[in-house]
Order: sequence, then C-alpha cells, then structure tokens
Amino acid sequence: MTSAEAPLCEVRGVVEAPVDRVAGLILRVRPGQVGRHNCFLLAEHGGALTGGPDRFVLAAPGHAMTVEVGPDRLAVQGGWWYRGEYRLAPDPAGTLLVHQVRNVAERLRWGVPLANGFFRRFGPRTRDGFAVLLDRVGAELGCPVRLLGGR
Repeated sequence: MTSAEAPLCEVRGVVEAPVDRVAGLILRVRPGQVGRHNCFLLAEHGGALTGGPDRFVLAAPGHAMTVEVGPDRLAVQGGWWYRGEYRLAPDPAGTLLVHQVRNVAERLRWGVPLANGFFRRFGPRTRDGFAVLLDRVGAELGCPVRLLGGR
C-alpha cells in the first residue's frame, strides 16, 4: 500500500543498461536467503524472505520488513513509518531508477520528520545511500551509472 501523499524524499539515477536487464537484477525476489541473486537491493541487510510471489516478509537480524515486487517496482516497508519505493522506467541512456521514501505512519505521523532530522540530514543521507546502491547496481551489471538531481 502506498501513501497518496508526496514522498518525503526522491532521488534518481540512470543505469546504462536496458530495463529488462536492470529489472532482472532488482526485481528478482523469491523465498530464501537475501543476497546477490535474491532481492539484490537488500543484500546488505541479510536475512531470509518468506511468502510470494508479489509480497514477502524479510526477517533480517534485528528487524522485519515487508517487500512488495511488481513489473516495474520494488517496495520495502518496515518500522512504524518507513516505505521505500524503487521504480524502473525506460531512459534514452538505459534505465531510470527512481527511489522515493514515504511516510506511512498511521499514528504520530507528524513526528517522522522530527525523528529523522528531516530538514538537516534525511535528504542527504538518502541521496548518499542511493548513490552507493546505484554504484553496486552498475558494478553488478558491468555498466556505467549516473546519479541525477533529486528532491
């Protein structure tokens, strides 16, 4: 379930590879251990996925998350407020990868920006983390990547 409100943060990057190739890496999610060949975007979290085929639970050390996968997107939701959505779209140079962070808190929704230092640190931290992830995708696919402007 996605929030109808605007995302708290959005970052974009280009992967210089065809959409189907990028989707084969990013959208490959199945029950079992998370790693390079399963739920690549969360490989560094560790843990194991159960469920499927389009909604999973990731039991990682110290926390659990819901993982949803569709034809052009992967979403991760966990904690009391966090939802991260990754979407793929064609781009003249290959694939546009868009990451949005949404506040899905059902209670104390107003406290999310305060708890995360939103106005000072949240946006830059999200952008930095996405840049690292984008580099991992490029290294795995053996292609250039480029971080674009975000909000």
